[in-house]
Amino acid sequence: MKPVNPAFLNELADKLGDILKQSPAKDIEHNLKAGVTAMLGKLDMVSREEFDVQTEVLARTREKLAALEARLAELEKARVE
Repeated sequence: MKPVNPAFLNELADKLGDILKQSPAKDIEHNLKAGVTAMLGKLDMVSREEFDVQTEVLARTREKLAALEARLAELEKARVE
């Protein structure tokens, strides 16, 4: 079996890439991406960054709530005694 020339493969890949750039497939891909982006934009979604920020805020809020509940329990216990 004869070894494949890497230059031939590169040239073939370049030619196929040029053909695809000029074909309707590129337009279809572009239109599909635009459609998906538009559909996702209509959904009520947040970015990953905003989600992470809100997760941190929720964690801090839970910690503060736990501290306040513990403090309230202490005050109620002291009041009973």
